[in-house]
Amino acid sequence: MITWFHSWRAALRIARRDAWRFKGRSFLVLAMIALPILGVSAVDLTVRSAELSPRETLARELGHADARFTDPGLAGAPILQGPKGTDYSPAKDYSDTAWPSGSTDLRKALPAGATTLTDTTGNAKLRTTHGLLQTQVRELRAADPVAEGIMRLQHGRFPARADEVAATTQFLETSGLRVGSKLTARGLDTPYRIVGSYEVPDELNRAEVNALPGALLAPLDKALRTQGLDSSTPDATLLVSLPGGFTWNMVQEANTKGVVVASRAVILSPPADADVPLYQKSDWIGYRDNGQTDPAALAAAGTVVGLAMLEICLLAGPAFAVGARRSRRQLGLVGANGGDRRHIRAIVLGGGLVIGVVAAVVGTVLGVALTFALKPVLEGYLGARFGAFDVRPLELLGIAAIAVLTGLLAAIVPAVTASRQTVLASLTGRRGIRRSNRVLPAVGLAAVVIGAAIALYGSTVSDSYVIVAGGSAVAELGVVAMTPALVGLFGKAGRWLPLSPRLALRDAVRNRGRTAPAVAAVLAAVAGTVAVATYTASSDAQNRDAYVADLPYGAVALSISDDGGRDVPAARAAVQRELPVAVSAKIDGLVVGPPRCASDNWGKGCGTAEVVVPDANQCPLWKEGSGDKDFSAAERLKLRADRRCKDMTVYPPTGDTVVGDAALLKVLGIKDPGAEKALAAGEILSFDPLNVDTRGKIGIRLITDTHAADEARQQNKKVPAAVKEFTAHAVPGKPNSYGIKMIIPAAAARAAGFGVVPLGGYFSTTSMPSSVQEQRLTSALDTFGANAYLDIEKGYVGENNIVLLALGVFAGLVTIGAAGIATGLAQADAEADLKTLAAVGAPSRVRRTLSGFQCGLVAGMGVLLGSAAGLLPAVALRLTERREGENRYRQALTDGLNQAVVPHVPIIVPWGTLAALLVAVPVGAALLAAVVTRSHRTLGRRAAT
Repeated sequence: MITWFHSWRAALRIARRDAWRFKGRSFLVLAMIALPILGVSAVDLTVRSAELSPRETLARELGHADARFTDPGLAGAPILQGPKGTDYSPAKDYSDTAWPSGSTDLRKALPAGATTLTDTTGNAKLRTTHGLLQTQVRELRAADPVAEGIMRLQHGRFPARADEVAATTQFLETSGLRVGSKLTARGLDTPYRIVGSYEVPDELNRAEVNALPGALLAPLDKALRTQGLDSSTPDATLLVSLPGGFTWNMVQEANTKGVVVASRAVILSPPADADVPLYQKSDWIGYRDNGQTDPAALAAAGTVVGLAMLEICLLAGPAFAVGARRSRRQLGLVGANGGDRRHIRAIVLGGGLVIGVVAAVVGTVLGVALTFALKPVLEGYLGARFGAFDVRPLELLGIAAIAVLTGLLAAIVPAVTASRQTVLASLTGRRGIRRSNRVLPAVGLAAVVIGAAIALYGSTVSDSYVIVAGGSAVAELGVVAMTPALVGLFGKAGRWLPLSPRLALRDAVRNRGRTAPAVAAVLAAVAGTVAVATYTASSDAQNRDAYVADLPYGAVALSISDDGGRDVPAARAAVQRELPVAVSAKIDGLVVGPPRCASDNWGKGCGTAEVVVPDANQCPLWKEGSGDKDFSAAERLKLRADRRCKDMTVYPPTGDTVVGDAALLKVLGIKDPGAEKALAAGEILSFDPLNVDTRGKIGIRLITDTHAADEARQQNKKVPAAVKEFTAHAVPGKPNSYGIKMIIPAAAARAAGFGVVPLGGYFSTTSMPSSVQEQRLTSALDTFGANAYLDIEKGYVGENNIVLLALGVFAGLVTIGAAGIATGLAQADAEADLKTLAAVGAPSRVRRTLSGFQCGLVAGMGVLLGSAAGLLPAVALRLTERREGENRYRQALTDGLNQAVVPHVPIIVPWGTLAALLVAVPVGAALLAAVVTRSHRTLGRRAAT
């Protein structure tokens, strides 16, 4: 008795032998299925290995300690905290009063029997082989067993004496030092010897130096304060060890003394939300991680996997169809010997199952091996070390099952088609006449319309990203369904083409069952790439627009306010000596009082100078005596568009009012001959037209007593000060002055009774200063013993250019691969036509050019349709984000927040990426196919009839 088991075993045996017989075609399909499986399995391993478990995270944060005590800076006031110690709030309600501020003695919260290890972090300027480098300093006894795991030693050892330090590999690479070198800090003459190098597992790119507690930061702070230099206050925490660990009750007891506790035992076994008093506060709006997966993320992952499977099926399906066509005589013999349709379907499906299983094994094994081999590279790219190499068999088995399922799905349509052929047609090789399906394009058109409507609804009415993504996916599937009909429309252009492209186009249209899936596969890949590229380019443009430059690109600002500007001339010379300076502009400062007031305008007898804005030019929202509650939301919205209410977003280090000359205009990139003439004539130059009244005058208020003026403002009284008027020249247009509102000629300032002292300078450069040049300049400025502020404008730095390049390369590879597959199948399927061309005397180059145009046409059609389909989801998502931003802006105005920022959510089409896809990829695919195609003639004998 022959059962289904025997028939399927025979079908699998035939499919295995057929796959082995046609190794080229089998390898092609296997590669198409295995490569995505390789990528998905590698991504799964990378994500799982990079995703630390709670124990691994605690090992890097606490070492072997049981808890970390942190001072929240609330002066010991009782607090409430979450189980992880990352969120906290005062236990008392301070809604009507200011929060307490001040340090807390962490040791007062220690329970009996606890041992501690101090962990202190601060910043210091350390001397390198190039100059000075701002570096984080961490004082922790890293060799103590309690601290094991927080730092990983690479070479040498951790410091054991007060004059020893260890450094991260990133610091050694940047500074040019090595293990065994001497290291000193700015302001401290004590030398330290570097005895080892280490890395911080969570931040491999951190430049850090490790010292024993009290060995570097405290002496450095004392020395800097003695020399009158700026010093920052270090942050100290305690690593606490206690037999039995810290329970939740012990954590709450420490909270009553104003200490935040991150407890190992509590984090591993957190209490219920009902037992956390912080979560029961009526005004608590903090974030709680419940450990559940975001449904939107699951939906997005499911959509990506589904589209990937669809793309593989579209690519592999024609290969199985051509294989079934090439094996039609064998399938005909099966039918002639008693096999029915289900046996033929089983044989073709068996081919998909065999190749799917092999692809699953090969892809999964290669994914695991490749991830393990590239582990150091991946860790360097992520900037953090993996935890354990986390191989999850069930997840890999699920990924492998996707490969098997994909192979079966790709073989379904060819199996059904092959089973419908008659035995006579299979044995004779006649295909018969097949009509185009008219239902599928209609369904596809309806899906496009419905999907686009859903996406637009989600972007204009709803705030759900899932609706936008779902509608876009439906529309893309509709375009895929319309692909055969669209390919037929492309065929109408064949009458105007030369011989080779006309033959290629007609062959593609005639064999839509082979061409349409390849075009659809290219369409799917390009649509996803265009969507992500458009969204990424738009987000990058938004971030770039939100970035406010302090200076023109590559320009340098120097400011020194110590000792009445005594060291400023030498500092200016150092900038010109160490950096590639093109134009130098000297900047002086206004002083009200003796020269010492240049560094401390709050000292006795010192005052300030303020610009007097005419009453008619003042913003009603910011006038003295006015409050945001005095205006309705509609009035605030209207006033936000008033030019008087545009807040200045750049605060230059030299102040908004400087004493300078026309050289400053050159550095700022302002070209205005009238402005240069005004400065030469002794007039004040104003970049803010609101500061100039209708008479062309500008007023400067001379406040001789800063303390008295501050008290008057607090009491809402008029500030006692004299106002002096100057003739002003308002620069026309809206030049970018980078926060500088006025430039006063030195002669005009002195004539008005102001003191003028050197303040710094602005410098334009011929090229962007390097890190080595910056370190050298910082070291040179340190020799003066003054607190110099140095700002180098490096411009907006985004990573999206790399993303766009990666997306373009990915889409190009997929497109070329899909077009190449379609071309190979076309050559295999049309071998008889090629032999006919050779028999009638066609030149050898026709075969090569025909292959090139076949490949280029498939790539071109797919790229063109994919580019159009990919714009919809990106535009819809950006419109959704624009609506959310506008809603937040209106809500902020309703709540009385006058400083709310008007949302700017642009939609940018990445024309460079589209041009590369529309032109370079099809042309490259055509040239590649033409190069690899053999052009020699192959004559065949006429088949016997």
